[in-house]
This record gives sequence, C-alpha cells and structure tokens, in this order.
Amino acid sequence: MVRVTNTTVVNSQTMAELLHKIAALGLISPMTVVLDNARYQHCVFIKELAATLNIRLLFLPGYSPNLNWIERLWKFTKNKALYGRHYKTFDAFQKAIDGCLDRVSTEHRAALKLLMTHHFQTVDKPSFLAA
Repeated sequence: MVRVTNTTVVNSQTMAELLHKIAALGLISPMTVVLDNARYQHCVFIKELAATLNIRLLFLPGYSPNLNWIERLWKFTKNKALYGRHYKTFDAFQKAIDGCLDRVSTEHRAALKLLMTHHFQTVDKPSFLAA
C-alpha cells in the first residue's frame, strides 16, 4: 500500500507527493492509477506530472463509490479503528488509523480479500418507472 498522510487538506500537492511515491517504487511502466473525480486530480499540473512519471490516470465514473476501492478500505478502517471509540488526542486518533492500515497485508488480509473484489451486483433488464 502506498499512502500519503497529512493533517491539513488534500490537494494537488498531496496528489503530486503520492504520484512521486508510486513512481519511486520502480514498478514496470506504464502504471495506471485509478482515481475518483476530485477536482485537484484533474488539474493540468497533476496530468502533466503523471505523464512525466509514465503514470496513466484512469478516472472512475462520477458518483460510483462502489467502484472506488479506497472507499471500501476507508469504511473498513473506520469500522476497525474509529467506530465506538474515543481518542483523547489527535495523535492517538491518527495512530489508530495508521495502525489499522499497517495491518492491511497481515492481520486484515483475509477480510479485505473478500471486500476488495471486482465482483459487483448487476441488474439485468432493470425496470424504470416515471412519475
């Protein structure tokens, strides 16, 4: 897992940091990074940086959180680290999230293998009603 953590706001600079981290892995190029449609991901700066790093940006259709694996991972993380818990400090809150994410490939591997799939419910011949 490649991640960038900050305590302020996610913007094009955060995205650039993530793209640099991905490129630094030395994976076989070209790489494809699947993204939602956050405005800062569509800016010229990010598109040009991605092209320079030989990274292809693939944008999901709008309003499709079920296709966005990061949404599934975040829901899982909130369930494991945040729901029903109170943290006295922001540092403890952040450590709980980081701790959960650090265990993605070990302790949480089996649960996430079921959650992070390409299996989606499809609807054959949907019925539409107009009112």
